[in-house]
Amino acid sequence: MAHSDYIDSFYRRTLQGAHAYEPLDGEHTTEIAIVGGGLAGLTCALELTRKNRKVTLVDAHRVGWGASGRNGGSVSPSWSGNDAAIRSRVGQDGFDALFRLSMEGVAMVREYALSLAGEAAHLTPGHLRVSVHDNATAFRQLCETQYKRYGRKLQYLDTAAVQEYLNSPRYHQGVFAADGFHLHPLNYCQALARACHEQGVTVFEQTPVTRLERHGGDFRLTVPAGVIRAEQVVICTGGYTDHLVPALKRAFLPIATYIMLSEPLGDRLHDAIRTPAAIGDIRRASNYYRIVDGDRLQWGGHITTRVADPANIESILRKELQRCYPQLGDIPIAVTWSGLMSYARHLMPQIGQLEPGLWYCTAFGGHGINTTAIGARTVAEGICQESDRYRRFAPFGLAWNGGPFGQTAVQLTYWRYQLTDRLRERRSPPAVHTS
Repeated sequence: MAHSDYIDSFYRRTLQGAHAYEPLDGEHTTEIAIVGGGLAGLTCALELTRKNRKVTLVDAHRVGWGASGRNGGSVSPSWSGNDAAIRSRVGQDGFDALFRLSMEGVAMVREYALSLAGEAAHLTPGHLRVSVHDNATAFRQLCETQYKRYGRKLQYLDTAAVQEYLNSPRYHQGVFAADGFHLHPLNYCQALARACHEQGVTVFEQTPVTRLERHGGDFRLTVPAGVIRAEQVVICTGGYTDHLVPALKRAFLPIATYIMLSEPLGDRLHDAIRTPAAIGDIRRASNYYRIVDGDRLQWGGHITTRVADPANIESILRKELQRCYPQLGDIPIAVTWSGLMSYARHLMPQIGQLEPGLWYCTAFGGHGINTTAIGARTVAEGICQESDRYRRFAPFGLAWNGGPFGQTAVQLTYWRYQLTDRLRERRSPPAVHTS
């Protein structure tokens, strides 16, 4: 197995310290089997082995092969779900508890990235959130509320301050989070896998689980060349979940997002983007981007329910780039790629227990890497009966995804978000461009 087992992306091209794990051949017995070697599965395995549990992790491809190793790399406290919608289900106290979990996830990723991946993580501090319409009042309130409730020191940026960082005619106000950061997700996945292996986790790659069933008091997982017997099972398969566990397959939608990487741009890029921080706008289908490898632009955005890649990914993303940075509209592109995220209809992660011993930790699309970490930790604590923090996610549950109509509904909703965002942007007074 080689790097070519991963799709072509900036992350594959800059992959460091990769190790290949053999597929399972024969029978294998373990205490806890984790299905899915992405960020959630790897973190859960690491948390469990540090609690002296015997853990086996299997992946149908390579660790970090899916969205975990292809995403935008941003890490900041948040949930994808609308704040008001979350509060309507769990109340203010429940909302606060969930937000603090998200903050804990950020701290987890920072600690693991620095201690396990080191320089290969390319951890770069700072996260800048900007608005494409006038949003001064809401951003000021956000800074005030986050400090009062959670102690976060966010920095409000008016339009002039934003344009000191971003030479764009499109942006109004912004909020800078010093506790946010971005990193190299595939190198981070590899570091997690290496730490798992070194601490006793058995890792099998190229080992798809084709059947899961109860066998006496345990579980039996059938793979192409063998069988795994486990006392407990954790499903962490994300957007690439198949019909192994029908209840999970019915409860999320695979949503694709797209990213492109420029060729080296030199001073041209730094004249446009004057911050090393990760950047994202506040729209539902936002643009998210950052400078990588010194002078390359990694630009992501656009979501769709199409599982197959469109032929014109570069064209789709370039249109948004031109709207934000006309001076970069013709930059040469080195590579484009996509990944499938798992989204629940309620836009919150799906974390819990289907039946005694059968756990799930998935649906992290749109949340950020930190939520995979804290989701994994709460499941590990639940398995070890150390806490029931995983129950914080119970009010959201495994809502039906709508079946064959679900994807159509999501696509229509996305188009509605786009239309709403554009109307709001047009009604807003233009940003005063100073550069």
